[in-house]
Amino acid sequence: MEFLCIGLSHRTAPLGVRERLALPETHQVELLQRLAQSPNEAFLVSTCNRVELYLAAPDMNRVRESARNELQELGGPETLEHLYEHRGEDALVHLFRVAASLDSMVLGEAQILGQVKDAFEKGQGVGAVRGELTRVCAAAFGCAKRVRTETAIGRAATSMASAAVSLASKVFDGLRDKTVLLVGAGEMAELAARHLKQAGATKLLVANRTLARAEALAAEVGATARPYEELFTLLAAADVVVCSTASPVPIFTKENVGAVAKARKHRTLFMVDLAVPRDIAPEVGELDWVHAYDVDDIQKFVAENAAARAEEAQKAGVLVAQEVARFVRERAVRNGVPVLAQLRQRGEAIARAEVERTLSTIGDGLTDKQRKSVEAMARAIVNKLLHEPTAKLRAVGPEHEGNRLAGAAAELFGLEEAPASTGTAGPNVVANGGKG
Repeated sequence: MEFLCIGLSHRTAPLGVRERLALPETHQVELLQRLAQSPNEAFLVSTCNRVELYLAAPDMNRVRESARNELQELGGPETLEHLYEHRGEDALVHLFRVAASLDSMVLGEAQILGQVKDAFEKGQGVGAVRGELTRVCAAAFGCAKRVRTETAIGRAATSMASAAVSLASKVFDGLRDKTVLLVGAGEMAELAARHLKQAGATKLLVANRTLARAEALAAEVGATARPYEELFTLLAAADVVVCSTASPVPIFTKENVGAVAKARKHRTLFMVDLAVPRDIAPEVGELDWVHAYDVDDIQKFVAENAAARAEEAQKAGVLVAQEVARFVRERAVRNGVPVLAQLRQRGEAIARAEVERTLSTIGDGLTDKQRKSVEAMARAIVNKLLHEPTAKLRAVGPEHEGNRLAGAAAELFGLEEAPASTGTAGPNVVANGGKG
């Protein structure tokens, strides 16, 4: 089985391209089912900052073309210009770095690990993730935990939500007397609400299409839930608006936001959009009394604060390299075990046959002790002959080398079949990995 990651992220594609690939859950399931017909496996990581397919297949070229065609069909011809691919061991490095938050817009943020785990579980749930990707993901999650434990990369790390709140605080020189409207009641809204409270916001309103969810979030963070139908009345009173809904089209447009200008007396309005696709149309920022920001704007703000975590990221990159190397070594051993077993069985079978033939020609001229000595000598010869190839197969590092040796042993000794090619792209695992 060979591995492939194909997708795009905030590093390679503008927001307008990423939001076209933000698929509803039912479409994600259909995509996985098309790509993961046995023996192929697949899962999809889809967040506001990345859309990535992770694939395992014995014939990757065919699956790769299918994946590229699917992404192009969803996002349009322009999508191909922004796609990146990581193949073989490079795909493992990339997944491990993503799970450890080394490829995130906000370096060290904790949310991405949960998102990758959700993607993995969704893939398992629809039968698209089976043995090969299950082992890969278990190793990636273990690596992420080690990075969190052994480095300080997660300490004082901002998240998208906290960065948005910091930006709002700068615009208004504090939020203590400001009215803040949260539109949406999901995980991102909850994170934003907690950061807003920490930043001193006391007038916190929550509006969501489902009032019960707004009420649940409001009760949890000490806010006030309001019916979604009051959205534009609330907009007239708000100083800060934080959006994070799953709406497929913008909720706020230049026209409907501009319509509240008179009621607001053109007071400054700070609007930040944490959703992909966007909740706030880009034209809203053209209103001279509105400061509107989307996730790409926040990326620029976050980049200014990333230097402090660069040293910890370097340490984390070394740990990722170690964990990927450990995984491919263990995989090489797993791939070589059937060959080792067949090799030993073949050697022992030959030894037994030769011992029996020799003893039958000697007849009854040997004592039991002497017969046992002949048998022991035959076993010792087999063990000594197989010691070096066995040790070599168990000690190989990069998986493609282990597969090569196992295949050569199977061919040289005429065993039934060599293990299937793992098809990795190369032996190099670098501490700082490839870009997303």
